[in-house]
Amino acid sequence: MEVTVTMDPLFLAWSSCRRRKFQRCSDICSKLLSESPYDQAAWSLKTRALTEMVYIDEVEVDQEGIADMMLDESSIAQVARPGTSLRLPGTSQGGAPTPAVRPMTQSGRPITGFVRPSTLSGRPETMEQAIRTPRTASTARPVTSASGRFVRLGTASMLTNPDGPFINLSRLNLAKYAKRPNLSKTLFEYIFHHENDVKNALDLAALATEHVQFKDWWWKVQLGKCYYRLGLHREAEKQFRSALAHQEFVDTYLYLAKVYQRLDQPITALNVFKQGLDHFPAEVTLLTGIARVHEEMNNITSATEYYKEVLKQDNTHVEAIACIGSNHFYTDQPEIALRFYRRLLQMGVFNCQLYNNLGLCCFYAQQYDMTLSSFERALALVSSDEEQADVWYNLGHVAVGIGDLTLAYQCFKLALAFNNNHGEAYNNLAVLELRKGRIEQAKAFLQTAASLSPHMYEPHFNFATLSDKVGDLQSSYMAAQKSEDAFPEHVDTQQILKNLRQHFATL
Repeated sequence: MEVTVTMDPLFLAWSSCRRRKFQRCSDICSKLLSESPYDQAAWSLKTRALTEMVYIDEVEVDQEGIADMMLDESSIAQVARPGTSLRLPGTSQGGAPTPAVRPMTQSGRPITGFVRPSTLSGRPETMEQAIRTPRTASTARPVTSASGRFVRLGTASMLTNPDGPFINLSRLNLAKYAKRPNLSKTLFEYIFHHENDVKNALDLAALATEHVQFKDWWWKVQLGKCYYRLGLHREAEKQFRSALAHQEFVDTYLYLAKVYQRLDQPITALNVFKQGLDHFPAEVTLLTGIARVHEEMNNITSATEYYKEVLKQDNTHVEAIACIGSNHFYTDQPEIALRFYRRLLQMGVFNCQLYNNLGLCCFYAQQYDMTLSSFERALALVSSDEEQADVWYNLGHVAVGIGDLTLAYQCFKLALAFNNNHGEAYNNLAVLELRKGRIEQAKAFLQTAASLSPHMYEPHFNFATLSDKVGDLQSSYMAAQKSEDAFPEHVDTQQILKNLRQHFATL
């Protein structure tokens, strides 16, 4: 007679949770709770599984909404000293490529090799500009409001429970749970991440901290996270500092540095990262944080050095490889950049952006046999119209390089067909139209490019040159001034302004 041995359901649920099969774990726990509603172990395990299903790493998620940007009460000085602010990037430091070589984003910083939340949010000057900013990942985009974004993330919890919330927060006695260390931490994670209820999470954290007589560093970090989410950055700073006094922990240093970056104190953030490195030598996340801050301050040389340090510790770090490869490409070393991008390909990174970069590196390294096949792969892997537009725009550049202007014209037109806000494509089309002698068409394209991408100096400079040639000196002077604002060190713009000022002086 065969004896069938069945696994204990709770152990099976725990095993599923360990293997990250959270939905299965939740279903088993639900069945256990329907049979025994007061089973604390099943309740706690289901809470944890539901939290993990929608968990987001707070260190990485950092996007400022329009409200946070325009209604910022924490700024002290309106005009910060050069090199001390992330909001006024100013001129490049440390021998970084100029905008003539390396394109700029709308936030006034050079294009990085890796898209991060912090590189997507620029700092518009006026509310009108903030609202009009194109909302694509390729440009600086303010989201409507950071708090609104977290509410939308919180709605993911509804998908996991079609019958309604697992825990009715309004009926919870938080003071009772705060005294139970085995349940309070699990409950806090559920409220903060799954339900996205920062107020109740803050109340629970405050009660639990009080219960442990302010000696538990974990609760202080959670208080700091709640204050940060609510925009109370100074209170968050105090909690993270207090937590570090109790226990050195890598994440706490990262949270504290994030607070200083939001307060626009990059030098203090760098000091925090370096203090962390004193306690945790060669920690990859801290080194990456330092590199990112240097990159945001346009100090590309220092950023590259730190990314190289990251690769010494973790030679599969995608962000570091991509950023170093991008830096080599823009410092006129496409062959070396190609080696870094091929390394990413060997690691299994397989997307449109990588093949697009490989195609450009092959073209500038004069490996023409690989160029078109890389772009074909890129076109096969596109996931959005913006990506498709970028690939066609780069193909247009390749066509210009080999002298096929008809193909270049078609490529730039295709780029605009997929993304009508592509300022660079408008600018290049204007140059091609001018070569055909269509002055009015070229002027229209340049004006469109200038209005879509005010951060670029090229459309303003080209319009100034064109207006100067046709005798419209006033328009030429105004466009040259805008070009100078976008790129103060541009020699040709300075020459046009000098000639126009001499001409106006003699009138």
